[in-house]
Amino acid sequence: MNAISILTAILTLTAGIGVFLMACHLMSSHLESAGSKRLKQLFARVGGSKWTGVGIGTLGTAAIQSSGAVTVMVIGFVNVGIMSLTQAATVIYGANIGTTVTAQLVALGMLGGNGISTTLLFSALAGVGAFILMFAKRESWKHTGGILTGFGTLFVGLGMMSNAMDDFAALDSVKQFLASIKNPLLIVFLGALLTAVIQSSSVLTSIAITMVVAGLLSLNQGIYLTMGSNIGSCVVAILAGMTSGTNAKRTALIHLFFNVMGVVLFLLVALVLRLASNGLWSFGSVFEHLFPHAPQIQLAMFHTVFNVCTTLVALPLTEKLVQVVCRLVSDKEEAPRDTRPHLHFLDDTMLRTPALAVKQLKAEIEHMASLAMENFRRSINIVTTMDFGETEQFANAEKELNYLNGELLRYVVLLSDNRLSKSDLKFLNASVRSISDLERIGDYAENIVEYAESLKAQSASFSKKAVEEIHTMESHINALYDEIALAYHDHDERALERAHDIEEEIDDLTRLMERNHIQRLIEGSCTPQVGAEYLSLAKNAERIADHLINVGNTIRE
Repeated sequence: MNAISILTAILTLTAGIGVFLMACHLMSSHLESAGSKRLKQLFARVGGSKWTGVGIGTLGTAAIQSSGAVTVMVIGFVNVGIMSLTQAATVIYGANIGTTVTAQLVALGMLGGNGISTTLLFSALAGVGAFILMFAKRESWKHTGGILTGFGTLFVGLGMMSNAMDDFAALDSVKQFLASIKNPLLIVFLGALLTAVIQSSSVLTSIAITMVVAGLLSLNQGIYLTMGSNIGSCVVAILAGMTSGTNAKRTALIHLFFNVMGVVLFLLVALVLRLASNGLWSFGSVFEHLFPHAPQIQLAMFHTVFNVCTTLVALPLTEKLVQVVCRLVSDKEEAPRDTRPHLHFLDDTMLRTPALAVKQLKAEIEHMASLAMENFRRSINIVTTMDFGETEQFANAEKELNYLNGELLRYVVLLSDNRLSKSDLKFLNASVRSISDLERIGDYAENIVEYAESLKAQSASFSKKAVEEIHTMESHINALYDEIALAYHDHDERALERAHDIEEEIDDLTRLMERNHIQRLIEGSCTPQVGAEYLSLAKNAERIADHLINVGNTIRE
C-alpha cells in the first residue's frame, strides 16, 4: 500500500466512526421520542428491589441505545434527590448490561457467507427509513422512519470501518505493531483512553469487533480492549457528576468503581486460568471453543458475559459500595444548596434524556404550585392575625418562586430544542403559561402581605366578621387547589370539573364580600381606609383562583 492508500484508509475509518456516532444519536433520539411515555412509566417504577433497578437500567438502555444517557440521567435524578444512591447503583448495573445490545447488533450485522451480507441488508434500511421520514405525515411513522434510518446508517458506518480495517490488515507493519502489544494492562489502558476520547464504548467495541474480524487483533486483544472501554465509558458520567451535587459525584464514583471492579475481577480470572492451564487457556480460547468460526460473535458474547457477571458480583455488595463512596465524598459540599433557591427535580444533566426531563418538569411545576399556595396561606395568616412572625419565610419563598419562574422558563426553552413527541411539545407550551400563572399567585400573596403592612401603619385591623369571611375565602381556595393538583397530576377531568364549580362559588363569595363590606361601611363598623384593603384582598383572592383554574385547564390541551 502506498501513502495515498494509507491516508484513504485513515479517512475512511474516521468517516465510519462519525457516521456510526451520528447513527447512534439519531436512533437514540427517535427511540426515546417514540417510547417517551413508556420510558417515563419505566423509570417511575424504580423502587426498593435491586433486581427491579437492574431490569429498568437494562431495558432503558436497550430502548434508547445509550448507556451514557441513562447514566447521566440517573446522576440527575440522584442530584435532585428523587433517587437514592442504592437505586442509582442498580440502574447503572443494568445500563452496562443494556449497552451490550449494540455489540450484539454489530456482530449480527457482520454475519454472512457467500451471499448478501447482513451488513448490506441492514444498511439498506437507512434508505427505507429516509423515505418514510420524507413522506410520512403521522408522528409515529416519522419516529419509525428515524429509527430505521439510524439503524441502517449505523451499519453504513460499520461497513466503512470494516473496509478501513481490511485495508490496514494488508499492511504487515501495522499487523506486526498491533501483534507486539501483548500486555493486558496496556491494552485495557488503551481501551479506556480511546473510549474517553470518543466518549462512546459502543463505538470502540464495534471497532474492536471489526479489527478482530479483519485479523488485526487477536480475540484476547479485542477482549482486553473491550474491558478497557467499560472504564473509559465512565468519563461522561464523571464529567456530569463533578459539576453537580455531592450525591451526583458519589453516583459517578459508583459507576467508575463498578467498572473497575469488573475489569480487575476478570483480569484476575484470566491470570488464574492461564496459570492453571500452563498458558493453554484464556478468555479467547474459551469463547473460540464456545462460538467457533465467528470472531464477531465471540467478542460480542464476551462483552455481554463480562457485564452480566460483574453485575451479579456487585449486586450483593451495593450497600458496601455506597458506604465507600459516601466516605470518600463527604457531605460538606451539600449544605450551601439548601440555603439558596434551587430546582428540586431537574438539573441540566437531564437534558440528555428530554422525554424524562419533561416528566420532571411537571414535578417541578407541581412543587412551584405548592410553594405559591404555602405563601398564600402565610399571607392570609399575617393579614388576619397581624402577626408578622412568618415574614422572613414568606420573603424566602417569594424569592424562590421568582427564581423558579426564570429557571423553569429557561429549561423549557432548552427542552424545546430537542426532538420530542407532539404531546410533550404541547405540554411545554402549556407549561410556559402555568409557570407564569403560579408566579402571579405569589405576587398576589405578596400584595396581601402589603395590605397587612398598610393596616399596621394605620394601627388598624379587619373586623371579626371580615376575618371570618377571609377565612371562608381561604378555605374555598384551598379546596380549589386540592382539586387542581389532583387534575394536573393525574390528568383527572372530573377533578377539573369540581374545580370549576368551586371557582364559581369563589366568584359568588367575592361579590358577597363586597356587599357585606358596603353594609359595614353604612353601619360605621368599618373605615374607608380599611375597607379599601379588604376589597383589594378579595379581588386578589379571586384572581388567585383564576390562575389556579388556568393551570388546571392545561390538561385539556
